[in-house]
Amino acid sequence: MPENPDIYPSNEHAFKTAIYTTHMKGNTLLFACLLAAMTGAVACNSQTASKETAADSTAAPEIKLKEATVTYQDDTTTLIGYLVYNEASDRQRPGVLVVPEWWGLNDYPRSRARQLAELGYIALAVDMYGNGKLAPTPDEAGKAAGVFYTNAGLIKSRMAAALAEIKTFPQTDTNRIAAIGYCFGGAMVLNAAKMGLPFKGVVSFHGSLAGVTPNKDLLTSKILVCHGGADKFVSAGEEAQFKKGLDSIGADYTFKTYPGATHAFTNPDATKTGQQFNLPIAYNAAADSASWQDMKAFFARIF
Repeated sequence: MPENPDIYPSNEHAFKTAIYTTHMKGNTLLFACLLAAMTGAVACNSQTASKETAADSTAAPEIKLKEATVTYQDDTTTLIGYLVYNEASDRQRPGVLVVPEWWGLNDYPRSRARQLAELGYIALAVDMYGNGKLAPTPDEAGKAAGVFYTNAGLIKSRMAAALAEIKTFPQTDTNRIAAIGYCFGGAMVLNAAKMGLPFKGVVSFHGSLAGVTPNKDLLTSKILVCHGGADKFVSAGEEAQFKKGLDSIGADYTFKTYPGATHAFTNPDATKTGQQFNLPIAYNAAADSASWQDMKAFFARIF
C-alpha cells in the first residue's frame, strides 16, 4: 500500500523520540512499550486506510439488460409485451408494468421500461390494444383508446393479464409490483387500482383523471399523480372531482403539479408530435426530471 505522508512522518518522529528517551534513561521497558505502541498505531492506520480504499473502490452494480418480447393472453386476444430486466443480478426484484400513451406500445414506453430495469426493477411494457397494434394518428388513437373509456371491465382484464404475466418470471418479487402509465396509460393504471388490482402503488404521468368511482373496499394501492399545470386535456373540474373521490374514502395518494407543463410533458417527442397534429402537447425537461424523481421516491416508500 502506498505510504500516507500524513501518517508516517509523525510516527517516525515519535519513534526516534522514544529511542532517544530510552538511551538517555536506560529504561529498556519503556523502549519496548513505546515500540509496541508505535507498531500498533502504524498497523491500525494501515487497516483504516485499507478499509477506506476498499470502500472507495466499490464499483456500481453491473448492468446487463435482458430484453424479450413476451406473448400472453386476455381471453381470446393475444397481447405482445416487452419485458426487460438486469440479468447481471440473480436476485428477485419488484416488478413494474408500463402502460403506454394512446399511440400504443411504441419505442417510448420501451425506453421507460429500460430505465426502470437500470434502476433495479423488472419491467413489462404492456400491450393494451392486442397483437402489438399501434395507432399512429390521433384519429386512430382516439378510436382505439375510446373502447377502454367506455368499458371499465376491459381495463381490468387487460391490466390483470399483464399483472399475471410479469408474475411468471422468476426474477419478479410477486409481492412487490407497481404500475405506471402515460396519458391514456395513466388513466388505465388509476382505474385498475380503483377496481381492486393488488398493486403496491400506481403512478400516473399526465393521465386522464376520469373513470370509475373509488371504493374503499377495493382500492388498496397507494397513488402518485404527476400532473401538468398547463394540461388542457384535464379540466379543473375533473381534477377536483378526482381528489374529492379519493378523499372521501381516505385513499393514500399524492397529487403533484408541475407548473407550466402541458399534456405529454415527459415524452421528448411530444413537441414534434404536437406540431404535426396541432395538439396542445409539448415536452418539458424540468417536469420530466422532477416527476421521475418523484416516482423514484414513491417507489422507495411503497417497496
